[in-house]
Amino acid sequence: MVPLATPEGYGREVTSVYSGTAVVPGIGVGPAVRPAPRPTAPDGEAATDASTTTVAFGSAAAEVARRLRERSQAASGAAAEVLAATAGLAEDRGLATFVSKHASQGAGPATATSRAIDELAAMFTAAGGLMAERVTDLYDVRDRIIAELLDLPEPGIPTPEEPSVLLADDLAPADTAGLDPSRIVAIATELGGSTSHTAIIARQLGIPCVVAVTDLHEVEAGSRVAVDGTAGTVTVDPDETEIARLVEEDRRTREAAAGWTGPGRTADGHEVQILANVQDGAGARRAASEPIEGVGLFRTELCFLDRSTEPTVEEQADIYAEVFEALGDKKVIVRTLDAGSDKPLAFATHPDEPNPALGVRGLRIGMADPGILDRQLDGIARAAERTSADVRVMAPMVTTEAEAVWFAERVRRRGLPVGIMIETPSAVILADRLLEHLDFVSIGTNDLSQYTFAADRMAPTLSTLTDPWQPALLASIRMVAEAGRRAGKPVGVCGEAAAHPQLACVLAGLGVTSLSCASTAVRAVGAKLASVTIEQCRAAAEAAMEAAGPAEAARAAADLLT
Repeated sequence: MVPLATPEGYGREVTSVYSGTAVVPGIGVGPAVRPAPRPTAPDGEAATDASTTTVAFGSAAAEVARRLRERSQAASGAAAEVLAATAGLAEDRGLATFVSKHASQGAGPATATSRAIDELAAMFTAAGGLMAERVTDLYDVRDRIIAELLDLPEPGIPTPEEPSVLLADDLAPADTAGLDPSRIVAIATELGGSTSHTAIIARQLGIPCVVAVTDLHEVEAGSRVAVDGTAGTVTVDPDETEIARLVEEDRRTREAAAGWTGPGRTADGHEVQILANVQDGAGARRAASEPIEGVGLFRTELCFLDRSTEPTVEEQADIYAEVFEALGDKKVIVRTLDAGSDKPLAFATHPDEPNPALGVRGLRIGMADPGILDRQLDGIARAAERTSADVRVMAPMVTTEAEAVWFAERVRRRGLPVGIMIETPSAVILADRLLEHLDFVSIGTNDLSQYTFAADRMAPTLSTLTDPWQPALLASIRMVAEAGRRAGKPVGVCGEAAAHPQLACVLAGLGVTSLSCASTAVRAVGAKLASVTIEQCRAAAEAAMEAAGPAEAARAAADLLT
């Protein structure tokens, strides 16, 4: 018996509907499957000498990292990012140090690995914020290394024979990234938030997804389950007539999306550019096959997660040029290194920060070591000269006017248009003043929601606060959009909020001029915008901001966008 997690349904018991946070729209129906049990270090593992243990661990960790990197190179976008980051954890020097400590105390390889990960996980949890988000990744690395040590099959998600719904307490990013959307037609997890890696990768794969589902562990494997990624519900043994109606409605929505060819505009001709987020040349080529008008976010740091040393200017130029060439003469907005916090780079991250999410990250790394930023800007400028793309540059984590001026001067020396990410409340408040020094701004809703509500994006008990439908977040976006209108300069959104079709309409109604999302979401966003007028978008935006909370905001907007 589960109470519906909505104000009007609070306390009302139902027998088969579980509520959570909707993150990827769509309907998925099928038998429930759950991840296989993870391997554990055997009780009473025979002690070995320290050298034998550390050598065995090193060999197993290297093999795990190799496999993950191979998958990263074959993937794109967020999936490639998390696979590369997880590979980095497997070879982390701190982990090896902890393993060596337990090896010196006589622990066998699997036991030493398990104990070392437990220590690191406790440290990450205590640090909170984005470091705490990586605990799931740590345990995934532990299980993969232990499986390698014990010569067991690599842990992961089962491959069902028929289209199925995946239910889990949580999913390791490496597992989510390897899902086959033809076999796993929907995902629901008990943990996670709207900007968790599971949600981001599910969106990239186009798999309907609901996270932070209360009491999901009660649903048994094999049960017939329907996941509604628009309403945020998981229904056990659903009414087949109602499900048939929802599936048919979802089919029509998908057909409309498949037939959308751009450009981005509402039914009455109001233009809203539809752009893609990319991280490398392969991702850019895939994005270019969609009806996009350019790239709104080129995540440059993701090219270097596996690099132990800073690439040269020429190496960087070659990497950037591969992306630019894929887009022809279209717009490409390059974000300078957003390193630190949950995306550590060996050559550009400050170690041992007590709270990395609030530490030296983004532009702060470039200000602490201007050479890193200058060499990156030189690489971007050289790549721009070699191609015909309309290249622009923006910095992450800009919080003051002085920072914006400092960055803008450096970019303009290279003859490139300059912007910044709006990710903190201070940048929202100063939007008018910041825009005096810039050509554009782009709102990163993932971090802006986290910093606005002081809420860990991965904490399931706080997922309502980091829901992109939060009225306070929408009001912040409107403040920035209005500043852009007064300055006559574009204001984009490149956070996960831009990938939700109905929310994209609300963002347009708030005054946002461009939306940048995973390339797999482009057609759905464009098709939804094309089905409504700008006045509907504005009315939906007003209704959402006046709502009591995110669930009410989504419903109020939906009523006006049909």
